[in-house]
Amino acid sequence: MAKNQKKYASEFREYVAKLIVLDGKKQIDVSKELQIPYDTLMKWVTAFRKRQQEAEKAQKNQLLTASEYKELYETERQKRLEAEEECAILKKAMHIFTQEK
Repeated sequence: MAKNQKKYASEFREYVAKLIVLDGKKQIDVSKELQIPYDTLMKWVTAFRKRQQEAEKAQKNQLLTASEYKELYETERQKRLEAEEECAILKKAMHIFTQEK
């Protein structure tokens, strides 16, 4: 009563997990398309996300040089300014559209 389990290469498993996590494909669609059991895909995706989180933690734990810190600061500052500008535009648009004529 041995199970007929298919062995998949680690590169293939990572590729499929990236399709789901990074490209936003639905697990059920990938499962049907590639004929891989849904539960197997869930395990691959969970493992991929865990490895991704560990890599992010390791990257955050590294010390930054002054130039890297400055670049990171400028990037965050630019994002914040863009968000504030977008918010101001939306407030103005909301004000215009809610005025009674």
